[in-house]
This record gives sequence, C-alpha cells and structure tokens, in this order.
Amino acid sequence: MRTIHVIGIGAGDPHYVTSQAIRALGDTDVFFAMNKGEAKSDLVALRREICQRFIVDQRYRFVELPDPQRAADGEYTQAVADWHHARARLWAQAIETELGPDGVGSFLAWGDPSLYDSTLRILNEVADHVEFEFDVIPGITAVQALTARHRIPLNDVGEPVLITTGRQLRSTGLAGSAVVMLDGECSFLRCPPQTRIWWGAYLGTPDELLMSGTVGEIGETLAALRADARARHGWIMDIYLLRA
Repeated sequence: MRTIHVIGIGAGDPHYVTSQAIRALGDTDVFFAMNKGEAKSDLVALRREICQRFIVDQRYRFVELPDPQRAADGEYTQAVADWHHARARLWAQAIETELGPDGVGSFLAWGDPSLYDSTLRILNEVADHVEFEFDVIPGITAVQALTARHRIPLNDVGEPVLITTGRQLRSTGLAGSAVVMLDGECSFLRCPPQTRIWWGAYLGTPDELLMSGTVGEIGETLAALRADARARHGWIMDIYLLRA
C-alpha cells in the first residue's frame, strides 16, 4: 500500500528539522510540493535545500503541482473549502499517477502540520478516493521560533494564550495574550497603543526580521517594514505575539 509522510520541517532554519523528520525524508520516493508561482518559488527551493542537506541517497523525485487559485471574493469559509476541494482532486490524481502501489510520498509542511496548515484536512479528503496510509512527523512551529528569537515566554504566569488570525483579531479584539498568524492587514494597529507586540518574519531564514515594543511606539514603522519586505520578496510569512 502507498504511504504518505506529512513532515513538519520547521519555520525556516534547516537546524529545526528533527531527527525523526530526517528519517522520514530518507524514506521518501516522491516529494509533492505546491508551486505557487515565481513570486513564491523560494518556498519550494527551501524544501529542496532541506532534502539535499539531509538525504544521503538522492534517488527521490520532486513533483511540483500548480496550486489552484483561491477565490478572492465571496464568503471566506466557502472560498477556503472550494480551494481545499480543488487541491484534493489535484493531489489524488498526482498520488495515483506519480507514486507506485507500494511507494512512499511526502508533503513537507512549513512549521508543524497541526498549526494553520491545510495538509491534513486535504489528505483526509484525498483518502476518500485513493487508498494509502499516512503518518505525521511534528515540526518546530513559528510560535516556538518567535518566542525563542525574542527570548520571551509565551504566556504570563498562570495565564492562557490564544492562537488566532488577523481576521479574528479584528472581529473579537484582544484580551490577555494572543499569537496572531495569517494577518495581511496589520490588525495590531487596531489595538490600544500600550499593547505589547513581539513580531517576526521569515523566521529562521537569512532574511529574518524582528521587532518589539508597544503598538503606539512601533506600530506604524512595523507596518511599513512589513509592506517593504513583502514587496521585495513577493511574499511574507510573519507572526506576532500581543499582550494587552
């Protein structure tokens, strides 16, 4: 039977790749990667670099799949669901045609597959159409990388932390501490000026950017820095921790 590994490869630094992940990399015949266009070609290149660094037997293949476009208009949840369905159809066809009946394939998930990553949801849909078994190898999350680089604990003493998105932050506001991901609109600017923020982008890569302070002190400067970095690279992966 076909086997699929879903491998968390950390937040950008190859040293984040665990020994368990390295074993799974070496076990793989075919790596499936989503090609999101020239602007985001760095993301595929970094996956290839990790494979070249850690795999001794270079017998594997990379299969790049064109990522379906997600609808920019309409209701958000439905747009994401339609996008996942389109990916599932593409993955099912690729697994059937590119992977032998006893082959081992892998999807490399940035950070950890459990945290704001669609791979596991899509594979569960693919499993309705293609027979395979799969396992999950955890990875270092951007949350861990962010707090490590800023040298701070994630939570206040005895207090919870919410992991959320920019969309949800704009909708519900901030109470206590929150890690914010997937925020293309600098939603921290809507927080009170005394709110503390620790921000990072391209964590673990040579392009890493870090800033910290209060929203009142650095908010506008941070928003400008983010916009400039996104324009230069064509993409950005950033994350931040807020404390009310």
